[in-house]
Amino acid sequence: MTTSKPKSGKVGGNTVDIATNHTIRDFVKDHGGHTVITRVLIANNGIAAVKEIRSVRQWAYATFGDERAIEFVVMATPEDLKVNAEYIRMADQYVEVPGGTNNNNYANVELIVDVAERTGAHVSAVWAGWGHASENPLLPESLRSSKSKIVFIGPPGSAMRSLGDKISSTIVAQHAEVPTMAWSGDGIKDTFLNDQGHLEVPDSAYQRATTHSMEQGLKQAQRIGFPVMIKASEGGGGKGIRMVGKEADFASAFYQCQAEVPGSPIFIMKLAGESRHLEVQVLADQYGNAISLFGRDCSVQRRHQKIIEEAPVTIAKAETFERMEKAAVRLARLVGYVSAGTVEYLYTPADDRFYFLELNPRLQVEHPTTEMVSGVNLPAAQLLVAMGIPLHRIREIRHLYGVDPSGTSAIDFDFAAPQAADVQRRPQAKGHVIAVRITAENPEAGFKPSSGMMQSLNFRSSTSVWGYFSVSANGGLHEFADSQFGHIFAYGANREQARQAMVVALKEISIRGDFRTTVEYLVRLLEMPDFRGNSFTTAWLDRLISAHLTAERPDRELAVICGATCMAQSGSARLLADFKQAMDRGQAPSKALLRTTFVVEFIYEGVRYRFVANRTGPTGWVLYLNGSKVAVGVRPLSDGGLLVLLDGKSHACYTSAEVGATRLLVNERTCLLEEEVDPTQLRSPSPGKLVRLLVESGDHVRSGEAYAEIEVMKMYMQLTTAEDGVVQFVKQPGAALAAGEVIGVLALDDASKVRHAKPFEGLLAPYGPPQAYGAKTHQRLRRCQLLLTNALDGFEPHVPAPQLLQEITELLQNPELPFLEIAEVLAALNSRLPPRLAAALAAELAKAQRAAAEFPAPELLAAVDA
Repeated sequence: MTTSKPKSGKVGGNTVDIATNHTIRDFVKDHGGHTVITRVLIANNGIAAVKEIRSVRQWAYATFGDERAIEFVVMATPEDLKVNAEYIRMADQYVEVPGGTNNNNYANVELIVDVAERTGAHVSAVWAGWGHASENPLLPESLRSSKSKIVFIGPPGSAMRSLGDKISSTIVAQHAEVPTMAWSGDGIKDTFLNDQGHLEVPDSAYQRATTHSMEQGLKQAQRIGFPVMIKASEGGGGKGIRMVGKEADFASAFYQCQAEVPGSPIFIMKLAGESRHLEVQVLADQYGNAISLFGRDCSVQRRHQKIIEEAPVTIAKAETFERMEKAAVRLARLVGYVSAGTVEYLYTPADDRFYFLELNPRLQVEHPTTEMVSGVNLPAAQLLVAMGIPLHRIREIRHLYGVDPSGTSAIDFDFAAPQAADVQRRPQAKGHVIAVRITAENPEAGFKPSSGMMQSLNFRSSTSVWGYFSVSANGGLHEFADSQFGHIFAYGANREQARQAMVVALKEISIRGDFRTTVEYLVRLLEMPDFRGNSFTTAWLDRLISAHLTAERPDRELAVICGATCMAQSGSARLLADFKQAMDRGQAPSKALLRTTFVVEFIYEGVRYRFVANRTGPTGWVLYLNGSKVAVGVRPLSDGGLLVLLDGKSHACYTSAEVGATRLLVNERTCLLEEEVDPTQLRSPSPGKLVRLLVESGDHVRSGEAYAEIEVMKMYMQLTTAEDGVVQFVKQPGAALAAGEVIGVLALDDASKVRHAKPFEGLLAPYGPPQAYGAKTHQRLRRCQLLLTNALDGFEPHVPAPQLLQEITELLQNPELPFLEIAEVLAALNSRLPPRLAAALAAELAKAQRAAAEFPAPELLAAVDA
């Protein structure tokens, strides 16, 4: 263990010598720290801010008995305020900052420093989380240069440049003899030692490894050999990274990477085939100590963005992963790394080899998986390290190494001394954790992100499953937000137990909003044999997406019946609302507003359905399709849903409008009821921004050809045409787009060739009544009376009135009717009647029924009066 002086530039302005907060000052002093941090600015939003506040408050309560011992100031854009972002409610104070893209707010270093220095905020440290400015070395350097010497909770700028930058880190890895994939900087190992004795990469070496133009990149790709990865050095979270399999696609992918991370250096790297994405969690203090907190497997990815994470690593051999951990710690020490960081590798199980990928100089989104198997609260550990507290004085670290949690003794983190194993234990991960990211994306449309409001979120945590979310009911996600709004974690004694716990939790979660989510798709992935057998690779999910794997859907006929019912019910409700509104204004409503017959048309799975729906009462419909019919019952739910009763079973249904379709949720399974698409109208599928046009107005395009590129929730998407024709644009690059807004029009080459959905020509299966109706005389009478009342109220009778009247007459003449009705009444009153009276009434009724006599009304009245 190293016990040198703290890194230069890490001591903050609010030192233990001048701090006024006695509780935290004494804690820092007693634990060997130097800087007191009591108020933190979070330069982030969404789930990053939520997790930081939750974790530090948990630590503060356990340490001081006061969860608000550390106060949090957050930055908030108008968009975050408008959607009731959860982190703003949790914070102690918010400072409103400009809206729009993150260069105006959370990635704006000058703005962050300005907010931190404001008298009203008066913070002593800044936490940047992940994304935005978290990997920009200018942020820690600018904070250090501030008048108050504000502490950055993270690594110094020099370490960020050496390891946080993807190009520099790969050069450092080559210098340290850590294996790397073939890339544009092959063989470059030039480094130098800075004033503090830490490794840095000279600019000349950096520039040689960088790809400066598309043409240069293409030559590098040809040398390396396709397929290759084009990467923006400052990218992350799936942004600024593209896989290219052939030369023809290189230019477009290169420019997309440049656009997603403007100004970032670009480099080219060989694509590793059949590999796993493994990573090592590193934690380092200001005194040269660095440790590994086990690893994570993040191989389930789409668009190179993680979607399922696990800890610890189970696919690699123990001795191989130990080498990966030691290499990660060695790299951290070489560059003087401080705080939490992650070293990522590609691992090929076939030959048991690993290759350095990059180091993330920040906390990773998936860090709670490490917390759960190690017992270390990572955001709290970052805070303690920023206060200058050494690793061996952090309680959870001491517990991990098996020494007295309250002690002060040194820890031999490398087990270099022969007797080290006698006085401390080697850290061991406990159990297994699987984590899933909950995102506002549509898996059936290539994980297209979308924004909007959240109507409800119902998640039940348990002893083995928990999660956190950045939005709640009546909140939402705006177009500049990250698509991830939740993270769920399942713990088990082993991998299979964790998987089972996660599947059950995901099947029970209910999320309703304007946007699609990945929940149902995640269930499908977790139940696939490849995942259960731990036999997937980083390309696994992209292959499934290409093969059009979909989430489990409701039964086709159930979906169309429920969809037709919901759409008819919605149409009827709109007419009734218009009728009432006219009455309220003193106007005579149109009789058309009272109609009870509706035609419902939609396309489901490429087939057109045309239902005629007759409303038979306040809670009933009969649907007709090609001469067949089915009766359904409905019960509106207080949360806007509809309980559809069909064949004696109930189905909870919810609908929401999308561009050219209605999204239907049946028993938590999603399907899309589409309208006929007009191929001449080129529309934006989501709110976003038109980035660039890929063809000119007047150009001829082929079916499936990309014509424009839009930015949606920080991701770039290409839009393609459905038919051949000549395009004319009505929007220009930079235009803000609403969902469904027309970008251009297409003059079709041959309108007769447009493909239309085939009409459904079959019949509905035979179904029983919507719910079970009693067969006793009084129950049948009540049912007939209801049907007749509904007909008299103007609803469509599905039983002819004369037939109803005939049946009612016969039922009224049945002598058992009064006996059944009085028995029903007495059943409800029996417990409240005096025992003697109850017995007398029962005796009179039994006597009359045995004798087949008339209903004993006088005798019953006499018994009551007695």
